[in-house]
Order: sequence, then structure tokens, then C-alpha cells
Amino acid sequence: MGPDNPWSANWRPDPSGRRLAAIRAARIGAVVAGILYAVVGAVVVLLGPLPRDVAVLAVTVGLPGVALLGAGLAPAAARGARIDAVVVGIAMAIGAPVAAVTSCVVGGFVLDAFFDIDVAGAILRGSVLAAIGVAPLVGLAAAAWVVVIRRLAPMSVSPA
Repeated sequence: MGPDNPWSANWRPDPSGRRLAAIRAARIGAVVAGILYAVVGAVVVLLGPLPRDVAVLAVTVGLPGVALLGAGLAPAAARGARIDAVVVGIAMAIGAPVAAVTSCVVGGFVLDAFFDIDVAGAILRGSVLAAIGVAPLVGLAAAAWVVVIRRLAPMSVSPA
């Protein structure tokens, strides 16, 4: 175990403040991704082909996956160059629907395991159709996410 591992006996706080900045950027990235996903999800609930209660459940189940994606990509968007931010925005635009649909399918498998109903296929089909229907809005939300992260997330934090 090296000194960067918090479980090591030789661990020391990061004197540069980059670790703290990355943690704060990840938190901000998760919150902003969740908020933007909720906005896109509201459009899916209002305009999507699924019944409203099923759509609300699908949006709720998909939220953690998108928030985790936002937390993982935020440090690169905050600290990188502009081209890095563009690439992270593209990754967010492609990855957010995938993360949301994957979370919904996992939720469908859980429902199938507990209640013995086969809904995973229907959830996958409905989620993919809904994601395709709001694809331009997802792209705009990803671009807005990058702009907000670059404005709000700290580049570095001075150590205390």
C-alpha cells in the first residue's frame, strides 16, 4: 500500500488539494446531472408513450445511474482543457441514456425476481424508445452539464 491509499499506515493528506477538488467536483457533478436528468425525465413523463405512473417509476429508477455517471465524469470536465470538456460532454450525452436504461432494466429484473412478472423486456423497449425520443434534449442537457460543471466545480482547493 502506498501513501495515496487512505488505509495505509503512511497515508498523509494531499498537500496540493487536488483530491479534495476532485471530491467536490464529483459531488457537484452528481447533483447537477441528477437535476438535469429530472428535467429531461419530466419531458419523458409528459410526452412519452409509457403510462404516467410507469414513466415516473422508470425516471426515478434511472436517476442514480445518471448521477453516478455525472460524479465520475465531473473531475475531468472541471480540471481538463476545453477539448477534454467537449469529450466529457459527448461521453455524458451518450452515457446518460445508457446509464438510465441500464438502471431501469436492472429494476425490471428485480421486479421479476420478487413478483414473478416479466417486465424487463417491456421496460427496455419503452426506455430505449423514450431515450430516442428526447435525444436532442439529452444533448442539450449534456452541454449544459459541462458548462455548469466548469463554472461551479473547483479547479483546485488550497489546503487548510
